Amino acid sequence: MTEDDLDRNRRHFLTVATAVTGVAGAGLAAVPFISSLKPSARAQALGAPVEVSIASMQPGEMLRVLWRGKLVFVLRRTEEMLARMTENTDQLRDPDSTEVDQQPEYAVNDTRSVRSEYLVVEGSCTHLGCAPLEDFDVRPAEGWGGGFFCPCHGSKFDLAGRVFKGVPAPTNLRVPPHRFVRDDLILIGQDSGAA
Repeated sequence: MTEDDLDRNRRHFLTVATAVTGVAGAGLAAVPFISSLKPSARAQALGAPVEVSIASMQPGEMLRVLWRGKLVFVLRRTEEMLARMTENTDQLRDPDSTEVDQQPEYAVNDTRSVRSEYLVVEGSCTHLGCAPLEDFDVRPAEGWGGGFFCPCHGSKFDLAGRVFKGVPAPTNLRVPPHRFVRDDLILIGQDSGAA
């Protein structure tokens, strides 16, 4: 082997070694930058599904939970509440829930729910986002069969979260994606149809 061949081999070895070291270094340097693009644990938790135990809920009781920073109402309706929902549908703006973006497909029914006994809706008025109050007292003289009332601007929603005519809210309360994991556990924020 001549001295030129040895020099060429050394140069080739040094070139390959430098390139491999450079690529490895660039890869290691990129890891923190790529990791910084992933959402933080707090951001992941804010978007994560929320489990709601309904094991101890009594008929007529309502739970409030937070999901993605939004208030969600879980109402266990009584038989009387379910019966009242069929009355006065002519006073509702969208009684058949035809507004597509307001609920998943499996909640396009008379009760706007997977299981008629349980209503799951976002507790945010569709007018300006205020939090409606529950008002389940029946007042026939006023034509009120119970539901939700927004004190800010007077919007009213029935026991299925359907908006009344003649109020500022343009649409029904939103039904978030949800499913029943078990008979006593609802997962809000994830669905797989009517589970």
